[in-house]
Amino acid sequence: MPRRKSTAAAIRLLILDVDGVLTDGRVYYGARGEQLQCFNIKDGHGLKSLAHAGIAVAIISGRRSAAVTRRCRELGIRHVVQGSPDKVRDFRTLAAKLGVTPAQCAFVGDDAPDVPLLREVGLAFAVADAHPSARAAAHHTTRLAGGGGAVREVCDRLLAARP
Repeated sequence: MPRRKSTAAAIRLLILDVDGVLTDGRVYYGARGEQLQCFNIKDGHGLKSLAHAGIAVAIISGRRSAAVTRRCRELGIRHVVQGSPDKVRDFRTLAAKLGVTPAQCAFVGDDAPDVPLLREVGLAFAVADAHPSARAAAHHTTRLAGGGGAVREVCDRLLAARP
């Protein structure tokens, strides 16, 4: 049975991958081994606007990063799962905790590890520069690349659909 696509107006929770979605996928290492990642300010504004409109935001990432922890704190994102070995399991746990159904959830991913979760949610987005497997699993592909405003594009779409 083919899965049905939810409407943007139905979304109550937006889940994001980090590397390749909130960032351009590159990790910089300093001389002392510190990791640096670059986040787009426009994405941050979109995420704050979503939260203000009553749409919860969550992070589910396969990697752990102190930079992600700090950025999420700055943006007020309280639902953060890093080092996830099973994004679908972590999504289901979070959805149950928040009392939302998969049809009320959207996810933005960019690579093969995101495909199972892209297939699980009601509205799936792949960023423009996503791996072909992620684009094939998504309902929509953004015009912009990961780390280059793709998240803001998704936020604007969800906000425009609000009643």
